[in-house]
Amino acid sequence: MTRSKTIQLYLIDGVPKGRIKCTLANWTGIAYKIPRIELDKAKSIDYLKQSGVYFLFSTSDETQENIVYIGQAGNRKNGEGILNRLQEHKRNPDKDYWTEAVAFTTTNNAFGPTEISYLENQFTNLARDSKRYIVKNSNEPNLGHVTEEKESELEEFIDYTKIVIGSLGYRVFEPLIVDDSPSEFIEPSSKELLLYFKQKSRKSKKSIESSAKQTSEGIVLLKGSHIEIIDSTSIPEKIRKMRQKDNLVIDGILQENTLFTSPTYAAAFVIGGHINGKNAWKDEHGRSLNEIEKSE
Repeated sequence: MTRSKTIQLYLIDGVPKGRIKCTLANWTGIAYKIPRIELDKAKSIDYLKQSGVYFLFSTSDETQENIVYIGQAGNRKNGEGILNRLQEHKRNPDKDYWTEAVAFTTTNNAFGPTEISYLENQFTNLARDSKRYIVKNSNEPNLGHVTEEKESELEEFIDYTKIVIGSLGYRVFEPLIVDDSPSEFIEPSSKELLLYFKQKSRKSKKSIESSAKQTSEGIVLLKGSHIEIIDSTSIPEKIRKMRQKDNLVIDGILQENTLFTSPTYAAAFVIGGHINGKNAWKDEHGRSLNEIEKSE
């Protein structure tokens, strides 16, 4: 059973959109969320002069997809660690996309080159595996060589980091669904309702069968679902662009779990046109999502 956690968020500038200091009870780690435009104000934060790891966050102007870059910063001879590295990124024209940074270090300055290399590697792979963000790291970070004891310690730091960064609003490490196994093996639960879509397409004359999970974020269309490959003229523009994303749909089969904010958008993506998602999605008993919600 997951235990409750106490997180303390300190609004350094007194406003939610400003700089935020984040600590967790019984954890030596410490995190700072810093808007890019407020970076110069962070010079007085001594913890940011230490070694650590950091995340640069933004959203694509073209696709509205979330973007993250994950890096490490060692303590340099001039006494500037994480903050100096963030300032370098701010001056770099190739990294002008980010709008917010989240930096992690420790209250006892315990990280050396080996530790931050390990953390950067693990965080990058976790972010790629979750498939929620476009990970801008072009190279595979060096894992480094750590002892079994140190690895256990760093994995605990990673677990706490997941909690903190999620609490700050970034679900960069969270899988879209709890169970990522094929849909036919997924047992429906009260938290994540398993739904089905089945309809014969008037355009391709094919039977379109898809499955999805209702989560706290919306509807996750599951990998392996059948997708109508022909667009209707009534298809929403946002959905049309999503359907054109490279390698998302191959030969009418969805290649990865995909999150939608509403059941109607998920159904429109499947059928390639306008449709009422609350009527189209049904549970294993044939009840529509609309009927399920009315009965609750």
